[in-house]
Amino acid sequence: MSERSRNLPRRSCHAVPGTSERFIAKAPTLGADMYFLDLEDSVPPADKEASRTRVAAAVREQDWGEAVLAVRVNAWDTRWTYGDVIEVVSAAGERLDELVLPKVQSPAEVAALDLLLTQVETNAGLPLGHIGIEAQIESARGLVNVEAICAASPRLESIVLGPLDLAASMGMPSQAGGMLIPEYPGDYFHYVFVKILMAGRASGLQVIDGPYVKVRDPEGLVETARRTQVLGYDGKWSVHPDQIPVINEIFSPTQEQFDRAKAILDAYEAATEGEQRKGALMLGEEMIDEASAKMARSLVSRGERSGPLRSA
Repeated sequence: MSERSRNLPRRSCHAVPGTSERFIAKAPTLGADMYFLDLEDSVPPADKEASRTRVAAAVREQDWGEAVLAVRVNAWDTRWTYGDVIEVVSAAGERLDELVLPKVQSPAEVAALDLLLTQVETNAGLPLGHIGIEAQIESARGLVNVEAICAASPRLESIVLGPLDLAASMGMPSQAGGMLIPEYPGDYFHYVFVKILMAGRASGLQVIDGPYVKVRDPEGLVETARRTQVLGYDGKWSVHPDQIPVINEIFSPTQEQFDRAKAILDAYEAATEGEQRKGALMLGEEMIDEASAKMARSLVSRGERSGPLRSA
């Protein structure tokens, strides 16, 4: 895995079609935490192979700043996967952080990509283990196997939900693909969200929500993003530039949350390291202890990676 990118923020993960030179050229200016140049769903079969050269050149030649930079290859059940990996990784250079592997159904698929990457890195003169992997869960079988998938390779950096394909795989009659359904008494995707989150966290991975495809519906985007943000997801895919600032804001701690977390850590440190040490104390009307400190550390870490500073 890429030591540079493993712990970088991924609030907004922006999809860039590998067929469009215009979209690729504009992408680094959009302010996303992560960009993935796509060779899969956004590229028609006739353009798959030609897009590899375009994508590798963009990785190598454009200035992507500190953003996480990835390429989504085609799934193992197609005829393009090995060619995508060999041609793109060989030509892209060290700026490529990871590959996104779609439609992962078993840990063997992640292991196969790991083995192929080792050979490609060796032949391309890249550091062994440099390229990380993001696995995309898009089927009922993938969801059943998600715990094993998340533990399948040390190259794994993140796990991401593909809601539309997953809903289709499960035979859902609705075309909502993860969006709320007014007729359903609850959140019908809640089990999916939590199962993927727990599997990812158990293996130390970042966990990312999939895209909201109604690009002209900012209210729906906010509502959908909040569902996974409150559970603890690290970010969400975006498919339109206008979605990026909305997602960045939702998946960043507020200034009030950040300041409160810092206050908890200061108070807990003072209480546990002073002469009259104690394991729990009152901060205002709230009792805080080690569990409170763990939650505060997580929030502070996320805040410091995404920008907030403590108020004066």
